[in-house]
Amino acid sequence: MKVSIEGIELHLAHPDELNVTWVGQEETMRQLMAAWMVIDDRDVPMNPRLLGKPGVGKTTMAYAAGKRLGREVYIMQATVDTRPEDLLITPVVEGVSQLKYVASPLLTAMIRGGVAVLDEGNRMSEKSWASLAPLLDNRRYVESIVAGVKIRAHKNFRLAATMNDDSSTFDLPEYIHSRLQPQILIDFPERAEELAILRENLPFSPDDVLQYVTDFLQQAHAADESYTVRDGINIARYALKLNAETGQPHRLLLQAAVRAVLGEEAGRYSVRR
Repeated sequence: MKVSIEGIELHLAHPDELNVTWVGQEETMRQLMAAWMVIDDRDVPMNPRLLGKPGVGKTTMAYAAGKRLGREVYIMQATVDTRPEDLLITPVVEGVSQLKYVASPLLTAMIRGGVAVLDEGNRMSEKSWASLAPLLDNRRYVESIVAGVKIRAHKNFRLAATMNDDSSTFDLPEYIHSRLQPQILIDFPERAEELAILRENLPFSPDDVLQYVTDFLQQAHAADESYTVRDGINIARYALKLNAETGQPHRLLLQAAVRAVLGEEAGRYSVRR
């Protein structure tokens, strides 16, 4: 896809198409959907910050929320190396002495009225965040120095930033912190919801495997461990693969899968039946 803005031809990114479903925690989903609402012609959508431990489903929830709105969803992974031009427009050499301008997933969402999910946003530098400051307030535009254009966000554009609650990330600049509101905390799910998530992701798994993994996760949560349902899915998948390879019963393989996926120290939360 290509568009022309102020005489500059931009090559747009493709939306993400994921086979995911948000299960449970509907109150958290309602908070996100409310932040994106526009209740008056003079109102603008908010830019929520989704905060939680790695693996609790922040990106999944943002993606599912965008799909509930019927919009294209674009996920952009932030890193410590993300530059302002990575967030907006990147020049790419094409042919002899020719440049083409490639729009980022975030900028493509702005142009097409989609939903942008800025994943792990608190890994980015302040310089990169500064390039988004006018987008995150009532101005709703960005300026690309590389291409020399100013681009305003489509009225249907929505943005959410996911942020991991761990020691590997950085504090946001205060002027960005105030623009990424509200803060929505995604916590560990209740037992019934966690089991439902496992069933959704592993419909081919015997129920006793899923019950075992759910019990393991619930014990870990109670001990304030950082293991998440993503870890549980990997434990169950590995145990099922070991079963297919060796023919040994699941009950003998699940503890081994726990240790293989999460390490020996996780074995203390293994369920013995």
